[in-house]
Amino acid sequence: MGRPRNFDEKQVLESVREQFWNQGYGATSLQDLTDATGLGKGSLYGAFGDKRQLFLHVLDSYRAEQLDGVRAMLTGPGTALERLTNLVEGVAGGFAGDPRRRGCLMVNSTSELHSSEPDVVSRARTTYQTVEDLLIACVREAQQDGSVTSDADPQELGRLLLAVIQGIEFLAKTDMDDAALLQIARSALKALV
Repeated sequence: MGRPRNFDEKQVLESVREQFWNQGYGATSLQDLTDATGLGKGSLYGAFGDKRQLFLHVLDSYRAEQLDGVRAMLTGPGTALERLTNLVEGVAGGFAGDPRRRGCLMVNSTSELHSSEPDVVSRARTTYQTVEDLLIACVREAQQDGSVTSDADPQELGRLLLAVIQGIEFLAKTDMDDAALLQIARSALKALV
């Protein structure tokens, strides 16, 4: 029987997430992970598996948090158009307000590992399909209450908003002006009405 863990698992995973987010998967060494967590290799791998398993665990946790946030925003209080506006403008403001402009861990990881890690690509596809489905449902709701044009296909509008959100993230990483990011968000939202 193994010894009981003498560390805060949540804190360790947060430290590991920050390390992967800041440096990327490939550039993060085992030494980086042990330095960040204060755990030895045996403790770290004994609790979470190898570097890849640890990374996938962190990525799954991040995905769940992000999807919970998007779901809460798109199904929460307010009209459907207000919820869509809050999400799209919130993304622009969130990335603009991040001085490090790290972007999304899921996007960064998928960009880095798309050719070598099908599990990461699969997780990303599932995540973005869920976001797309949530956007489409919210667009449909806005069409039903008359705040979004009923002439457009809700799937096309949902996909457009997903592309805009991801585009804003990328442009934020190029240090695009904060006002320009918000203008992009607002222009996309105008296309809905």
